[in-house]
Amino acid sequence: MMTKLRSLCRVIMAQLHVWIVVLTILLVCSSPWIFMGRRIPDNASFWDYLHVYLGLACTVLGILFLLSNTLRGKWHQYFGWLAGDWVQLKQDIVGLAKGKFPVAGGKGLFSAIEGIGMLLLVATGITGLVWLIVQGTPTALAWRGYHQVFAQAFIGFLILHLVLAASHILDFIR
Repeated sequence: MMTKLRSLCRVIMAQLHVWIVVLTILLVCSSPWIFMGRRIPDNASFWDYLHVYLGLACTVLGILFLLSNTLRGKWHQYFGWLAGDWVQLKQDIVGLAKGKFPVAGGKGLFSAIEGIGMLLLVATGITGLVWLIVQGTPTALAWRGYHQVFAQAFIGFLILHLVLAASHILDFIR
């Protein structure tokens, strides 16, 4: 039994990005049908429950994704600028101002944007989780508001991420 569980965990970790993509697409696409305020309503719809449970799963996967991309010194690739390593990020920004497209990978602009995206994903999940925990209390609407702000910022990141990924693929083909 433990061998199967370990095997399942390895498969999930190897395909973490794909799972997060699928869950976030479902969450974003189903969000217009969510009708929750201070708490999950007594007559909650399929979409309400789907959003809550997929959101919980996505929160766990988002935290795992952030940890797998930042542990063992890998955080420098996404957040090197926090440690004062601005060289490649500055080169990418200056190059972009001159019409030169940044290179994917390394510690440059693309990686910094990806790091911010991971933080937005986790913040969206955690604020949704806190809303679930405090639902029915006076602070629930505030946490719902925080969740919506982070979700909207994350959707903005997703759009930017898609554009950058497409441009990277086009650059690779050339």
